[in-house]
Amino acid sequence: MTPGPDLRRADGNPIRALVVDDELTLAELITIALRFEGWEANSATDGLSAVKLAKEFRPDVVVLDIMLPDLDGLEVLRRLRADEPNLPVLFLTAKDAVEDRIAGLTAGGDDYVTKPFSLEEVVLRLRALLRRTRVVAANDGTTLTVGDLTLDEDSREVTRGGDYIELTATEFELLRFLMRNPKRVLSKAQILDRVWNYDFGGQANVVELYISYLRKKIDAGRQPMIHTMRGAGYVLKPAG
Repeated sequence: MTPGPDLRRADGNPIRALVVDDELTLAELITIALRFEGWEANSATDGLSAVKLAKEFRPDVVVLDIMLPDLDGLEVLRRLRADEPNLPVLFLTAKDAVEDRIAGLTAGGDDYVTKPFSLEEVVLRLRALLRRTRVVAANDGTTLTVGDLTLDEDSREVTRGGDYIELTATEFELLRFLMRNPKRVLSKAQILDRVWNYDFGGQANVVELYISYLRKKIDAGRQPMIHTMRGAGYVLKPAG
């Protein structure tokens, strides 16, 4: 396994990753692979230990198994996000049903890998997730503006009419994709491919869910900017 291009935190320090899996051998293998990338990596084999370790270690990204011996992964995620609302999380699970994928993502996970998987796949997904959530250093940041809606890719600040709007990492990425394609109808398949990097075998419930989240934050009490084009997808355009 050859290490990929160097990724570092915005402050120049190594990426910190927390691996949570009750299969000790698997947790160790993933940890070793991430250290090979030049990252700092720690592991835990149960949910309570993971929550405690996260408070001390302050990870930039978490690899989290859904099935754990004490707390399940969804509860661990809830507790981690209570301290770090935008903490990127990659779910690991032996389940392969579409419903389980959607459950993990709609609970707040940013991506999903089904066991068995290759270590290369996990590393690639984590690297993509870190870039997507702007944990890593970046020099290509720009400010996107559509009507009175503004998104700063460096600071990750979103405002509408001067009012600050707080978004999760996935909501931010979805909005960024919409804002990079203003007045263009984007299909659910295109959104899944860009925001989540893969599809759900034609079941795009997660897109509908996150569009509804965005509408509540972007359009609530204002002229709508996010529009549904029946049978085609979604489009973002200036209000009015």
